[in-house]
Amino acid sequence: MDLSSNCKLWRLFGCHFTSLTCKCCLALVTIALFFRAIFHHSFPGYGVIEWDNLDLILSPSLLLESDDGVRRDKFLEVPQIVWGLNNQKIAFARACLTARMLNRTLLMPSLSASLFYKEVDRLQPISFDKVFQFERFNSLCNGFVRLGRYSDLRNQTGIHDLQKGSGRKWTVERDLEQLKQSSRGFVDKYEVIRMVGKNPFLWHDHWPVKDYARVFECLVLVDEIAKEADKVVSKIRRIGRKLRSKTETVENNSDAEGSSLQHTPYVAIHMRVEIDWMIHCKNLEQRSGINQICSSKQEIIQRVGNIVSLESPIVAYLAVADSLLNDSSILDGWKKGLLPFEKKKLKVDKIYKKHPYLIQSAIDYEVCSRADIFVGNSFSTFSSLIVLERTQRMISMGITSSCGIDVQWPSYAYNIPEESNGPRKWMTNMSDSSLKAISYGSNAISCRSF
Repeated sequence: MDLSSNCKLWRLFGCHFTSLTCKCCLALVTIALFFRAIFHHSFPGYGVIEWDNLDLILSPSLLLESDDGVRRDKFLEVPQIVWGLNNQKIAFARACLTARMLNRTLLMPSLSASLFYKEVDRLQPISFDKVFQFERFNSLCNGFVRLGRYSDLRNQTGIHDLQKGSGRKWTVERDLEQLKQSSRGFVDKYEVIRMVGKNPFLWHDHWPVKDYARVFECLVLVDEIAKEADKVVSKIRRIGRKLRSKTETVENNSDAEGSSLQHTPYVAIHMRVEIDWMIHCKNLEQRSGINQICSSKQEIIQRVGNIVSLESPIVAYLAVADSLLNDSSILDGWKKGLLPFEKKKLKVDKIYKKHPYLIQSAIDYEVCSRADIFVGNSFSTFSSLIVLERTQRMISMGITSSCGIDVQWPSYAYNIPEESNGPRKWMTNMSDSSLKAISYGSNAISCRSF
């Protein structure tokens, strides 16, 4: 079809062009075709679709093999992720954000089911998709970050090993420059960039808290683990319902009881008083000059009892180390109406014992995260990530301020007392430029508007 017939078609489609307008349009089309011919001749590899062994291979200008903005033909591989649950979650998020900076898909990393800080050879690897839902992660994080499987590799260009620097001379600036250089040039031509060296938790941090929160939102436990947490939470609420039924008039029908069970509140307290933590936090206080890191059992019990919004009777679930399960003193001295239970007294310890350390921590994390009120230590990574998740949940629900007694999903830091000797109300500062404040930092904000 020639260009004059195109003009006729434009008239048929209702476009009433003057002859002068049509001539101008024809001139512009002719110029565009002329420059396209020159560009195609000078850069023959661009804009051309080639077929090779029935695989569609896109040229450099069409390198994004995805409609969500994350390349699916370029990958990042990271070392095994180790240490505690929340250190591993931070390390995983940091690996995801590194892949995002490089515009690559992160190859599904291996987590660590066991907890050995120095004996690396005793680490028990566990696949990411045995803990978190793989497809659900990609669905929730679509367009932001992406996970891939090793079966996605085409093995066309090999692997480029990228050594992560270490030591004092390896500054944040040098690390960032290395990443920028790796996102272009000859390194970017490799199908896989493999990070070599220390685990991602120890990498320099270049991303704001809100980016980490975005990744954490996409981490959903697999059904098997989520159901284990359901059992614990249901047991807590059932006990709370029985306690309240002694002081309240409850309609005697199954529907009312089932409905009330869902709305029976409980408090979760991440109680860090084990010996190794007390030694660690005392040393941390000496080094930092901060005297609000450690809290004794008596201080925690007293401050939790002074929370204004507590409605008694109410169950207080104590998330404590296994070494404290035989210490009955942690169950003594609580304020009347505040009824403490740990997993042994709750008779759910068998649920935990059948799983490795990582899964046990994931269950406890879920139980604390779902609590109506959460109380923790602002220098604990476990507590800090729970509060970050709860803060993000409040923002997602449209809550614009953390001020006031009746705020939903309130959290408190028992290591920072208020004037009433109660724990300080705790929100994550989502505007922080890095996660440093959350990784062993005092980031408890008393009252904040979003």
